[in-house]
Amino acid sequence: MKILIIEDEAGLREVIQQSLEKEKYIVETAHDFISGLDKLGSYDYDCVLIDIMLPNGNGLDLLAEIKKQRKQEAIIIISAKDAVDDKVKGLDLGADDYLSKPFHLAELHARIKSAIRRKSHNGDNLVVWKNLTLSPEQRSVIVNDENLVLNRKEFDLLYYFVINPNRLISKTALAEYVWGDHTDQADNLDFVYSQIKNLRKKLKDANAEIDIQAVYGIGYKMS
Repeated sequence: MKILIIEDEAGLREVIQQSLEKEKYIVETAHDFISGLDKLGSYDYDCVLIDIMLPNGNGLDLLAEIKKQRKQEAIIIISAKDAVDDKVKGLDLGADDYLSKPFHLAELHARIKSAIRRKSHNGDNLVVWKNLTLSPEQRSVIVNDENLVLNRKEFDLLYYFVINPNRLISKTALAEYVWGDHTDQADNLDFVYSQIKNLRKKLKDANAEIDIQAVYGIGYKMS
């Protein structure tokens, strides 16, 4: 799963990033309004953490822009400003949660999991597709009551497909989702091809009722 942190305080930004990466999230960061807006306009995320007070702008304006673009990310406002009117305005604009600084990282992790679950899984802890059950929190996959062993990238790819069924996804979008800011390390997208090839073989060997189809010259589609 992929998280964007928009926070101008470098120390806090780095602490949050490191803690989330330990939990196997792909994490990208932005330090001000302009860089945050650029990230949001260019990539998709599972959850976005937004500080209200940012250089060059206001986090609430970023939230409004996300809703204007009809993007589906879960949004959590993190801010030292705990005034009721800021909280109410953020929630009215469409934020999924509001966390006042200072906060414990364990609470932030729980809020992120809850927000993503409500947004992407209709409140469920598990994602079920025919005879396949995927647990985002445990990073596990069960097919016909048997555990399916996947590496980190294979799991992230499968998760992205099951939350975007019947959607044609380009190779570039898949690379950006799984590698984040390190997309260039995907060796010109060849690694995306090899990971999906391995994933498809494992799903087939496990008799999973899931089909990831290659669309020549464009990308892939799960049906």
